[in-house]
Amino acid sequence: MRQIRIDPLDQAVALVSEFHARLNQEREKTLAARSALESISAEATTDDAPVEGDSMTITELTRALGVRASTLRFWESVGLVEPERVTTAAGTARRYPVRAIREARITAALRAGGYRILDVQTAITAVRELADVASSLAALDARLQAIAQRALALLRSGAILADIIDRQAHR
Repeated sequence: MRQIRIDPLDQAVALVSEFHARLNQEREKTLAARSALESISAEATTDDAPVEGDSMTITELTRALGVRASTLRFWESVGLVEPERVTTAAGTARRYPVRAIREARITAALRAGGYRILDVQTAITAVRELADVASSLAALDARLQAIAQRALALLRSGAILADIIDRQAHR
């Protein structure tokens, strides 16, 4: 705020505009986090009761996700996906039940979004432990309300800030 008293008119106005933009970015990120939490919660509550055909082979899952089999095996080695092992005439094979498919989808989405393996491990652990997201959603809702209050305060102070900038510009 001290800077608006020193900067030229265009820079001071840009600085105040940047406050508004940052608040909006914070709001957008919070809304995205809320949406992601609701989506993950919906996926985490799907019925995992085994039903014939509700699983995929490694080949089917790689095709569905657009990743290599080696990628799925790596994700398994770092604990991101937990396939079942089944005995076949040729030996053992991986089968991916609904839960493992969901974890693979979340992992693929996070990796495509640029998240590091450690971040994905944290997210997958949270998904596995997810029981009730109501408190997390409430925290995000409270954050949205706080952002709205800060934005409203900034709007209310607009005339005062404009006065300060205008006085500085006419010195």
